[in-house]
Amino acid sequence: MTDKLSFLLDGVEIPFHKGQTIMQAATAAGAYIPHLCFHPDLAPHGSCRLCIVDINGKTVSSCTQPAEDRQEVHSNIPELQQARLRLIQLLFAEGNHFCPSCEVSGNCQLQALAYDLGMTHYHYAPFSAVRAQDASHPELFIDRDRCILCDLCGRASCSSDNKNVYGLSGRGEQTHLIFRSQSGNLADTAASVHDHAAHICPVGCILPKQGNYMQTIGSRLYDNAPIHKVGNHRM
Repeated sequence: MTDKLSFLLDGVEIPFHKGQTIMQAATAAGAYIPHLCFHPDLAPHGSCRLCIVDINGKTVSSCTQPAEDRQEVHSNIPELQQARLRLIQLLFAEGNHFCPSCEVSGNCQLQALAYDLGMTHYHYAPFSAVRAQDASHPELFIDRDRCILCDLCGRASCSSDNKNVYGLSGRGEQTHLIFRSQSGNLADTAASVHDHAAHICPVGCILPKQGNYMQTIGSRLYDNAPIHKVGNHRM
């Protein structure tokens, strides 16, 4: 019989199995570490950098860092919370995130994290990016201006839907969401509104053409509890 493996996350003991990352173990134990690009059913991506934690003075991404026995991990400390706030502020600046008019307002992880971290206004001047939208699909509308390049849709499409519909192309500021069809249009892929990938977006980039604005203010996911208590609601 092997000894029980565990580490401390902000003083709380978190059990884990060999091979799990810090984020995987924390999520399984019901402990919340801020994140946008992580999903427990998908391979880690490590792109959003919101899940950073401190281990012996070193900052690492908890979604890619293997858990180790008797480790002391710190997440909810002022230095990391400030770094996360800056990352969220940059995401708001580089995309067009107008929460009052957004279809997923109240259910959006980006918005909920901004509130949770104390963001009340734009810190950086918006880039006012204009990226091509795609309304070609009969069931789905794509607003690339809201894409945060987390690749959750791409990973879900491959590993959950077995379709390989979505992906990222380009480098640096030229990185953008693409659809894997000869025309480049979503309508010419096998995408469906029933796909896992169609409902995993943490922001308002992938939207069903039917069924938006169905929930009234006060009944949405993050209306009555902050994200660190609710967690991630995506499929």
